[in-house]
Amino acid sequence: MTFVPHTATALEISAAIRARKTTARAVTEALLTRIAATHERINAFTTVTTERALAEATAVDEALANGVHPGPLTGVPYAVKNLFDLEGVVTVAGSKINRLHPRATEDATAVARLKAAGAICLGALNMGEYAYDFVTENVHDGACRNPHDLTRSAGGSSGGSGAAVAAGLVPISLGTDTNGSIRVPSSFCGLFGLKPTYGRLGRGGSFPFVHSIDHIGPFARSVADLAAAYDAMQGFDPRDAACTTRAPDIASPSLDSPAPPLRIATLGGYFEKNASPQALSAVATIASALGTTARTELPEPALARAAGYTISACEGGQLHLERLRTHAADFDPNMRDRFLAGALAPAAWYVHAQRFRTWWREQVRGVFEHFDVLLAPATPVSATLLGQQMMTLNGVEMPVRPNLGLFTQPISLAGLPVVAVPLHRPGEMPIAVQLIGAPWSEPTLLRVARHLEKSGVCTAPVAAL
Repeated sequence: MTFVPHTATALEISAAIRARKTTARAVTEALLTRIAATHERINAFTTVTTERALAEATAVDEALANGVHPGPLTGVPYAVKNLFDLEGVVTVAGSKINRLHPRATEDATAVARLKAAGAICLGALNMGEYAYDFVTENVHDGACRNPHDLTRSAGGSSGGSGAAVAAGLVPISLGTDTNGSIRVPSSFCGLFGLKPTYGRLGRGGSFPFVHSIDHIGPFARSVADLAAAYDAMQGFDPRDAACTTRAPDIASPSLDSPAPPLRIATLGGYFEKNASPQALSAVATIASALGTTARTELPEPALARAAGYTISACEGGQLHLERLRTHAADFDPNMRDRFLAGALAPAAWYVHAQRFRTWWREQVRGVFEHFDVLLAPATPVSATLLGQQMMTLNGVEMPVRPNLGLFTQPISLAGLPVVAVPLHRPGEMPIAVQLIGAPWSEPTLLRVARHLEKSGVCTAPVAAL
């Protein structure tokens, strides 16, 4: 069977390089060529680090020639949302203002750990300005388009990260998720995505949005790739005060192990009220595949979403206060107005939101005394059209941009781990379901996702461009 780099998974690429069926440089060159050929159509990359990528690929090939195993991601190309520091590159975070910053002097922690595992960085990816976005229609870099339908959004704010993997430009990518920015692109682009427990993966060297809610995590077209990237990035990060000191809990070795009986339930109430028929059907398909008919509800998810919005606006507004004073005209007006509103919000709103958050976390964790995994839509609809302003859910017309995070924002507020699993059906755009677990249950969620993948229920094919 002919080895085709753009359709191969990360672990297939690594195995082929280690078996000397190809070289890291050949794979890197092939994907750099594909990036160049598709850029005008997809606009996933904002910076292609060609020299770095070829140098890292050459180093991998030389190490193998000398009998040295570079790591579990030997020769695997990847790219990162452009808010991660890449040595020698300006970290723009989707903004115009940050382009005035000096080049990064070292890699972000996650980037350094992927490099240490043998992976090869191909560049930085398009995103919503300062990560305050669900559609990646960036006014400075242009809209990122969905590889499955170029008239549609790739989701956001990690839209470039989703589009690059879906288009076969890289097998894995890194994004961030504050209110849903990994899970929304996973749903729109039909990918596996992981938002780990808050504090599990170190955020050192990544430009922040909301320190108390920001997460980082990977995208992939296979669960094994997702787990391998996650495993490579685990470990305490002294550059991130929120990073856990818990020992790494490596997920890859147990992916195919028989899982103990799990108590799985579908979230009802709020999590179905505003879901489209396609989103509800996706959840029902996953529940059937997992053999569960159990249902449960979370207390006050709408208030949790409101609290998440308040915290995001207030922390984001304070973070950007000086930029708002001095460079207001350089913001995307959509982002600027929301940051301004947050910066001017009464402190009491933020305090009440954080108090509610403490209560919410305890209530949600109580649900996990009865269930191990919860199912919910990742997005209320599949990918919306570029420029689409309004959508109708449950008979109510509402704005697209803020409401794509209806089902992700409440989960973020509790800091829970989530694996997004995609469904691709003929004649439809892909859509994803959230597998939600108790804190630190990533290996369990990944095993469930792997079961769904092996059974053929969830797949993530490369888009037919």
